[in-house]
Amino acid sequence: MASEPCRLGRRAIERDESRSGQGLKVLTLTRDFYGRDTVRVAKELLGTYLVRVKGKSRIVGRIVEVEAYRGSDDPASHAFYGLTPRNEPMFGEPGHAYIYFTYGNHYCLNVTTQKSGTPGAVLVRALEPLQGLVTMRRLRPKVSDIELTNGPGKLTKAFGIDKSLNKVDLTQPGPLFISPGSGEPLKIVRSARVGIREGTDRLWRFYIADCQYVSKHRHEKPGFQST
Repeated sequence: MASEPCRLGRRAIERDESRSGQGLKVLTLTRDFYGRDTVRVAKELLGTYLVRVKGKSRIVGRIVEVEAYRGSDDPASHAFYGLTPRNEPMFGEPGHAYIYFTYGNHYCLNVTTQKSGTPGAVLVRALEPLQGLVTMRRLRPKVSDIELTNGPGKLTKAFGIDKSLNKVDLTQPGPLFISPGSGEPLKIVRSARVGIREGTDRLWRFYIADCQYVSKHRHEKPGFQST
């Protein structure tokens, strides 16, 4: 059974379906939402909905885990040493997708933040799968529903997200966008980011407490706390 915070997300989707008859309404987070401090944006992305449109099908997941990455003050960030062809989206307009291939086998989805010229991005680490599960299961066969999207590489595969969506404007309805959350209060946990060697003192990983769809990296370092 899903934990209570995750059930809230599913109920919100069901309410939208009952009102519109067509599932999640086409509402998007605004440019101003993204054009703020990266850490603040990261926390406020929890509970929002990632929407992927592929042809006539739509895949929806509730964002339950994220990590914030800034610029020259963040040694774990791609932007720490300045602008490169790879990290260019981090320096551009906020509210765009920054997608890169990593470890030679999967893509990671990030959302750009801050004002243009100031690098920042939020890595989407895990989702609660809500709509389009048939498609997700086809793209990630032979795993449980809990395992479909509980990691950055898992969720991009389940949602059919690759480098072709790099720089897509997430503030506009299209092949990939993010819709506002239900407004339900959330208990948020913060911890060190996963898989980094530098910047481990920054508690910039955030996730919804007691949600079973969070990634498997649950062993927290000193400083683990709820917000």
